Amino acid sequence: MLVLLSATWGGSFVLLRIASPTLGPWGLAGLRCMLATAVLVLIMRATGASWPKRATWPGLAFVGLLTLVCPYVLFPLAALVLPAGYSSVLNTTAPLFGMLGAAAMGDEQLTLTRLLGCALGFFGVVLLVQLGPVTMSTGVVLGALACTMAAATYGIGAILMKRATRKHEALPVATAAHVAATVMLLIPTVLAVPRIQFTWPAVLSLLVLGTLTSGFMYWVSLRLMREVPASTATAAAFLIPFFGLTWGHLFLAEPVTPGMLPGCVLVLVATLMVTGFNPLRRV
Repeated sequence: MLVLLSATWGGSFVLLRIASPTLGPWGLAGLRCMLATAVLVLIMRATGASWPKRATWPGLAFVGLLTLVCPYVLFPLAALVLPAGYSSVLNTTAPLFGMLGAAAMGDEQLTLTRLLGCALGFFGVVLLVQLGPVTMSTGVVLGALACTMAAATYGIGAILMKRATRKHEALPVATAAHVAATVMLLIPTVLAVPRIQFTWPAVLSLLVLGTLTSGFMYWVSLRLMREVPASTATAAAFLIPFFGLTWGHLFLAEPVTPGMLPGCVLVLVATLMVTGFNPLRRV
């Protein structure tokens, strides 16, 4: 499941690069969320799943805000100026923020290794932006900041997602979060529609983003969280940069330079330090 999530979500950064310039960040976010909601509602009807109780909806709406609304808007904003490979590497900071959030909520403890990992991860992000093939500018810095903020909201929201899956089945949680996110994005999307320029590449990218990488894969990630800790579930972020860089190079001819290597390595090492994930350790 982790490899499937990584390959799919790594490809989503390429699709964002294609769709964001013509659909716009707000239009893309809202339409993507609507498509994902429709897919999940259809799955619920087909499986006969029950909706969560009314008292749980405010909490699930907050999960939707952190894990859907914020990333769906911030990642397309970053895609306007950053290559897909950049965004996929910056996305690996999600487990770092998740660990900090878990410590703040009392779910986990911070150790010296984890604190050093956090510092190393942020340094790696700075190094990546400075040494990569993209010319340094205010727009690039703001794009990197937007991407990092998106990773932060998702990393923190993953803790709440894990808590929700302890009380409910994964499918109702995913669907309710998407319904709430769609409502939050409705007005910005309506306002953005007159400025949208529909092109076939953008529409096809939107369809894949909405149906596969958002709706279906969000459900898969929640199913995974029922079985493993939230920090382990976010380990999909470890492999996303490799797929993001590969897909970006293959389909968008984005350059991959040696200057990107130090930043990529530091971010990945930092994430391993923070989560304690060891890919060489046998289970």
